Amino acid sequence: MSSDPSSPILVFDSGLGGLTVLAAIRRELPDAPVVYAADFAGLPYGEKTEAEVAARVAGLLGRMAERYAPRAICIACNTASTIALGMVRDVLEVPIVGTVPAIKPAAALTKTGTIGLLGTAATIRQAYVDRLEADFAGDKRLLRHASPVLVHLAEDKLRRRPISVDQVADAVLGLKRQAGGDALDTIVLACTHFPLLKDELRQALGDDVTFVHGADGIARQMARVVEGQTFRHSDEDYAVVTGPVDDSILPALTPFGITRIERF
Repeated sequence: MSSDPSSPILVFDSGLGGLTVLAAIRRELPDAPVVYAADFAGLPYGEKTEAEVAARVAGLLGRMAERYAPRAICIACNTASTIALGMVRDVLEVPIVGTVPAIKPAAALTKTGTIGLLGTAATIRQAYVDRLEADFAGDKRLLRHASPVLVHLAEDKLRRRPISVDQVADAVLGLKRQAGGDALDTIVLACTHFPLLKDELRQALGDDVTFVHGADGIARQMARVVEGQTFRHSDEDYAVVTGPVDDSILPALTPFGITRIERF
């Protein structure tokens, strides 16, 4: 781990969904320098095989750790974390905080005992999720639904492209239509992109549903990892992206303290 006060926290995601985690880290650690990394060339992860995701994430984070010398890394992506977190921790000497579906807090919140899990296809089929269900929601009903369309809608929303509540409603219809769907009162947003659509999801699913995601818990864990360390901003915070640099997304990044974009 770097002892340089200007050493950043690296926040990594397949796209812009990790900004929901970055916002929570900002609240916990307002003075910490940050590099936000978006693997646009690999988006979406949820439609890839486990082997593809693991190889891509491990390779990218290895090279990014060399280039940016982060004091800690946050994998702000449920799909990447549930598949590759253990592997990346084994090969890198940097502390790594992952993102996992917030099934435990959802199980504590539900009144009806029926929980929805919205995620990518790759996330919801992972044995990691099976273990979370067994450990924390064994006496509950967990309805899983893959909704890759929501990832694209969230990216579009941040790019200020028009999206509609009807598009969001269509993307989650399969969750409510499952047996027991009428009893849903708590939904885990198991993709960091999905909280970006919270307003549309609320209109689509109703005011009586509680949405749960892990951003605040991830930020608290990151604060524990870097506790006692000193921070110094020697430069502006910035984003690095794979694939072409699209400066049109800068307005979406500036509210999160990101002032420029570079190609990785």
